[in-house]
Parts: sequence; C-alpha cells; structure tokens
Amino acid sequence: MNFTTTFRGNLSLLSQCSSCCHLRFQPILASLHVTRSERCRLVNFSAGRISRFCRRKREIICGVTDTQTEPDGNNDKEKEALENGENQPATDSHQQDNDAQIDLQLDSQPQVVNQINGNNAETNAQGGAQQDVDNVEVATGSPLPGVKPQQLDESIRIPKETIDILKEQVFGFDTFFVTNQEPYEGGVLFKGNLRGQAAKSYEKISMRMKNKFGDQYKLFLLVNPEDDKPVAVVVPRKTLQPETTAVPEWFASGAFGLVTLFTLLLRNVPALQSNLLSTFDNLNMLTNGLPGALVTALVLGVHELGHILVANSTGVKLGVPYFVPSWQIGSFGAITRIRNIVPKREDLLKIAAAGPLAGFSLGFVLFLLGFILPPSDGIGIVVDASVFHESFLAGGFAKLLLGDVLKEGTPISVNPLVIWAWAGLLINAINSIPAGELDGGRIAFAIWGRKASARFTAVSIVLLGLSSLFNDVAFYWVVLIFFLQRGPIAPLSEEITDPDDKYVALGILVLVLGLLVCLPYPFPFTAEVITNF
Repeated sequence: MNFTTTFRGNLSLLSQCSSCCHLRFQPILASLHVTRSERCRLVNFSAGRISRFCRRKREIICGVTDTQTEPDGNNDKEKEALENGENQPATDSHQQDNDAQIDLQLDSQPQVVNQINGNNAETNAQGGAQQDVDNVEVATGSPLPGVKPQQLDESIRIPKETIDILKEQVFGFDTFFVTNQEPYEGGVLFKGNLRGQAAKSYEKISMRMKNKFGDQYKLFLLVNPEDDKPVAVVVPRKTLQPETTAVPEWFASGAFGLVTLFTLLLRNVPALQSNLLSTFDNLNMLTNGLPGALVTALVLGVHELGHILVANSTGVKLGVPYFVPSWQIGSFGAITRIRNIVPKREDLLKIAAAGPLAGFSLGFVLFLLGFILPPSDGIGIVVDASVFHESFLAGGFAKLLLGDVLKEGTPISVNPLVIWAWAGLLINAINSIPAGELDGGRIAFAIWGRKASARFTAVSIVLLGLSSLFNDVAFYWVVLIFFLQRGPIAPLSEEITDPDDKYVALGILVLVLGLLVCLPYPFPFTAEVITNF
C-alpha cells in the first residue's frame, strides 16, 4: 500500500553553503572583535566607516583563501548592497583620514594572515563535519517508492562534480530549472520549475545526461507528494538492480502452478469438496473436474497473455507469473512482477488493463454460450435461482436471457459452462479491485496518480475487510492483498504526463466491469420486476 510520503532529510551541501567569505571566515571576524573594539575607542567611527572596515577585512580574507564555492542568493544581495555603499561619495575629509588610518593599521598587522590560516584549519574541520551531516541518506519520505534503501559504497554515490554538471549542463531553463536539491540514497533529488511538457522535457534531460555520463545514471521525473510539484531524481543505475531470489523463479512458479491446477480440479468436483482428506484416496475422481478446470484456466491464461503481449509492445519486461491457488474458486489469479522500469503512466495503464479486458472478453463469450447451448448430457447442473443474486452482472444477464424461467426459489438447470465461465469472470473481477499492485490498483495509479491510488487501496482494503465478515473469499483476498500485493507501485521514469483519454476509458471500463461482477444483484427474480423495469 502506497501511503502518501513526504520528503525529509538534510539539504545538500550546495544548497546550504553560502559564499566562501561568509561560511569559512566567520570565526575570523569574531576573533578580530577585540581589535576592532579598541580601534573604536581610539577613533570615533561612524556606522558607515565600520562597515567599510569590515568589508576591507573580508577582501583580505577572500584574497588569502583559495576555496571557491558558488555564491547563493543572499550573498548576491549583500554584494549589491556593498557596491551601492562603495558608490556613495565621502561626506567629509575626516572620514577619508580615518579610512587612511584604517588601511595603515591593517597593513601593519601581518599577524592577521597567520590568524587567518589558523582559523582556516578550524573552519575546514567544521566544514568536514557539515559535509558528513549532508551525506546522511534520506531514509524516510522516499521519492522512489518501492525501491528499498541500500548501503552504498562511496564509489557508487554521485560526486559533487557530477552534481554541478547536472545542474549547469543537463538541466536548464528550457527543461527543468533547479532551485534546490536534497541527497537521496546515493543520488540527488532536484526541486525546481518544470518548463514545457513533461514528456518532452524528460526526453531532453535524458539525452543530455546520456551524452555526458552514458548509462551510469537514471533519471526519474516524479511528483512531490508534499506539494504536488514536479521533482527530478537522479540515481546511479547500480542501485536499481532487481532483487535476486534464493529459489529460481521458474521453479517457484511451477510449484504454484501445480497446486493451482489441483485446486481448479478440486473446485469442480463437489463430492470431494465436502471432505478434502478423502481427495488423496479418490484421485481418479479429479478427472471429473478436468473440463471445468480447463475452461477457468483458459480464461486465466488469456488474461496473462494479454499482459505479456502489450508489455512486449511497450518494451516492459514481465516476470514469470505465480498462480495463486484457492479452494473456494480454484485460483485467485496470478502475481506477475514487472522486471524493469515502466517509462510512463500510459504504458502502465495499457499493460494493466490488457489482462482483465482479454479475460473479461473471453469469459463473457463463454458465459453467454452457456445460456445458449444446451447441456451435453441434457441435464446440466441444477442450481437454485438465488445463486444469480451473487453477481449483478451474472444476475442481470441471466434474467435477460432466461426471462420468467428464472424465479425465486425455483431450481433451474443450466449448462456447466455458465458456472465455469462465471468463475473466470470472478477471478478477473477480483484482480480488477483498485488496490495495491493488483491490475485495478495499477489502473487507478495510471489514471489518477500515486496519491489517489493510495486512497483507493485504503478504501478497498477496508471494504474487503467488512465483506470478509460475511464471505470467506473476501477474507482470504484481503489477506493476500495486505501481505503480498499492497504495494507501493514501483516508480515510473516519468509520472507527470496523463494517459490518453481512450486508454483512460478502457481502464475505467475494467474497473466498472469488475465492480458489476462483484456486486450482488439486489432485485427479486419475478415477472413484475421485468415488466416495470
């Protein structure tokens, strides 16, 4: 679950340092305080003369020091004020005499240089301590949700020289004007003003960064959850390596697949569901559930195939699907990892919506065929009409196609294909819940952004928790989401640009279909309802 995060942490060294004169030599001015007081007792200085005296000392100090840092905005204002002060003419000759006296006193004090050197050593020690504070990693408020913090070697961290090149030569007025920066996990988070369209700016920045550094660093253009403004994050690519598992993916996926096949077969043999322990003594009876297991597995397979085909077209690599077994409905679907970074929200929307759309399409076709085609044995499966109250979509289509035959309290014979396809539709609908890293959660994130998807996740888990009081399927599903699929969704390369409207419409269609399959049918199955309806 991607709860809203906030950016915290120390500001970077570039944003905290002022000019060399102000930062490195402030102790020196303090050490000369006594001398200045003695001079003030000997000569009646005015405020303007004292200011010029302090400025003269600062010029001497800056001349001795070799350190160069970029001046900040406050020092620019200070320089303007000093320049204005220098342009003001002297008001009397007495002031000029005192200035000459000050120059003579300063020139006759060579010990000032030695004092400067001593204070430089002290200031360097303070600067080193300050730099250690600035290098502290930002452990909270991660701008890259889903990326786990790592203990990074100094060779992986972005050096200060590279940060300067990023600010001055990679970012710019035409793309992203940097106003501030913060350290993050060996990388840097840049705050500033986005210029133009986010997608075009991202392409320009990425191209410039590649020309300067090759593939050494990765750029993310995200939304700051603190103020909803764009931020740019640059991290070393070595920090984004996928995690390795102790057990090979194909082996774990195959094991889960075998268990899921067993539960699909078991779900379609009612005689074994009442006594699960008797299953191992009657394994031959599992073959009776093979047709239903194949139909439901076909819907699941088409669902995953939709993900794979669209992912390949967008350049996104998917991991091996892990099918989750369930003895209530056969399977809860599959968990599929995204192995690389998705470029943008529209690509994520395409991939997330492709699976449910393919599964719903095939499921609805098989569901309708079940009402149209007669049972192969002439009997089919006898169910009570109340079964169709469990789904708004299934109950609506059943009443529309069966008409007055479907009445409350009346058993009805249907083709088993109806029940098998319905199970496939239910699995697709559960995966379309807008929560965490489910297909529905990724769709919500792609359409409305990270903050909205976090709210959808919280609401969905609460509603599923309440539903679990009356439905055991909801209980197991909320546990699965909370522990395995709650997120957060891994960051995309560029999360600012909204998807195209046609893909937004497809994503909303998936969410609506999933809702209609899961919601109950509230109307009684009577002829009067059909007439009034």
